[in-house]
Amino acid sequence: MTTLVFGHKAPDTDSLGSALVWAWYLNHTGTEAQARLLGTPNTEAAFVAKRWGFDEPTIIDDVADGQLCVIVDTNNPAELPSNINKADVTAIIDHHKLVGGLETSGPIDITIRPLACTATLMHELMGQDAQHMPDNVKGLMLSCILSDTLEFRSPTTTDTDRHLAETLAEQLGLSIPDYAGEMFAAKSDVSAFSDAELLRMDSKEYEVDGTRFRVSVLETTAPDIVLDRKSSLMDSMSSVASEDGVDQVLLFVVDILNEEATLLVPNELTRSVAEKSFGVSVSGDHVVLPGVMSRKKQIIPALKV
Repeated sequence: MTTLVFGHKAPDTDSLGSALVWAWYLNHTGTEAQARLLGTPNTEAAFVAKRWGFDEPTIIDDVADGQLCVIVDTNNPAELPSNINKADVTAIIDHHKLVGGLETSGPIDITIRPLACTATLMHELMGQDAQHMPDNVKGLMLSCILSDTLEFRSPTTTDTDRHLAETLAEQLGLSIPDYAGEMFAAKSDVSAFSDAELLRMDSKEYEVDGTRFRVSVLETTAPDIVLDRKSSLMDSMSSVASEDGVDQVLLFVVDILNEEATLLVPNELTRSVAEKSFGVSVSGDHVVLPGVMSRKKQIIPALKV
């Protein structure tokens, strides 16, 4: 049976790229594998796949009982197919905190390490086999690192991530600033997406003291493109929250170049969350949070209701 490799819903570059990278590795080492997606990838992820000559993996809604699977870039059941506990998960490769709730049919390999990027972790797991990566797989791995570290601006960045990215870029003959600029330009082009699509594009569900949030992050070098739609985005938050079964959507627009985030504040709940979580005073419909770049390290751990 073919092993399916996939990351989280609302796929970003690391989720899509790592699925493709690990599928390559499994095939290289004798296990038949194919990458899959759990939704439409964001614009940067789509750019990266095309840039390195990969077709976007097939999107799946669920997995069958007994389906061999490897989960990458998440361990959160809320971000995975509804039938995941009846599939045959053989491994989890991730760099997020352990959430719990997954049930497997037997012992599995689980690797979760405090690195900025799943692809960096995969390079460590490959050992000597990493030397056999073709250039297009190296390009995916480099893209994942630059995306998740925001070209080393994110506080999640480790020396391991940076060193690997610099090594891969040298091998590929690429300028990191130039290539990262291409990626971020692709990520910033969101004009074709509806408000609801933007709110779900790069989002994760989290519960804080009984309140359920969809925490959405839009990383961009052109924040005004998103912030010019502030009113309509806030109007759409209630319908998206209702449809997705959460209490509130939190949208953080991360300005990559200025290294700050703008949180939209549509109601009293969000105002209270902003003030309690980030120690700010909110007087309008948004608040700027200097230095806030990472959902994993700076947003989720800070959330209070």
